Amino acid sequence: MKNKLTIGTRGSELALWQSNWVKDKLAKRYPDLTVEIEIIKTKGDKVQDVSLTKIGDKGLFTREIEYALLDGRIDLAVHSYKDLPTVLPEGLSIGAVTERFDQRDVLISKKYSSIKELHTGAKVATGSLRRRAQLLNFRGDLEIVDIRGNIKTRLRKFDESDWDAMVLAFAGIGRLSLEGVIKQIIPTEIILPAVSQGVMAVEVRENDREIIDIVKVLNDKKSEIETTGERSFLNMLEGGCQVPIGVFSSSIGGKYSIEGMVASLNGKKLLRDKVLGDSTKSAEIGKVLAMMLKNKGADEILNEIRTEVVHNPDSDVY
Repeated sequence: MKNKLTIGTRGSELALWQSNWVKDKLAKRYPDLTVEIEIIKTKGDKVQDVSLTKIGDKGLFTREIEYALLDGRIDLAVHSYKDLPTVLPEGLSIGAVTERFDQRDVLISKKYSSIKELHTGAKVATGSLRRRAQLLNFRGDLEIVDIRGNIKTRLRKFDESDWDAMVLAFAGIGRLSLEGVIKQIIPTEIILPAVSQGVMAVEVRENDREIIDIVKVLNDKKSEIETTGERSFLNMLEGGCQVPIGVFSSSIGGKYSIEGMVASLNGKKLLRDKVLGDSTKSAEIGKVLAMMLKNKGADEILNEIRTEVVHNPDSDVY
């Protein structure tokens, strides 16, 4: 067995927390193994003054790390699974998905304890079209403000602003032990999370049997079932990180349930449905849910969004 391996990761505090978590787990399982971490800057890290939608989302936070993996400069990569496109580069595969943290979103606010309590016209910060669309569907009076940056940067910007609230993922806040800033865990009836939110993915070279055997101890079967269905759902819709697609799934007692939604950018159109089935067939169930939304008009909504991005890239929506 190898006596040393290198993990590739982004350099944010959350990304390093995730990579160190993997490092510690591997060190406990393989005490003779030396594990090092290499920080790699991605396009998403380098371009901080442009909205995510304007610069695209195909591998925005992963591509450069994947190049290093393919080149053999690193042995494995640790990602927030939601950042990974549903189709990986040729030669790469997922070696493990970790136990899921709470997949829901949370509300950060200086004085309001819930989205319902926000005053008319309240300013809410988010960099996600998924959150924007669902917030506007629930409260069409809200003013949505775009925000970029890592978690602590966003919290600092929020503290220095006149914004009334901000929406972030529970997982990132929790992993950095910042739960004290949370005012509300947002019910999934209001906002469905991103695909694979709350799960870390360990990416490897698909023919590197030694590394695959090493990292499989990190895999959580429940998370694997849930994210397989979610990513199948997203892939069937041909969606990416920067489209208003949300999903919430759960695998319990051999049963798999998945609820998904597709929305227009202004939140006025929102399609939503749910499917329950056998947990061994989560990929197929995810496809069924996607087809149900397609039959309701999801393709038309998503095509409108793609057209808007191409023909009006400077729209205030972004």
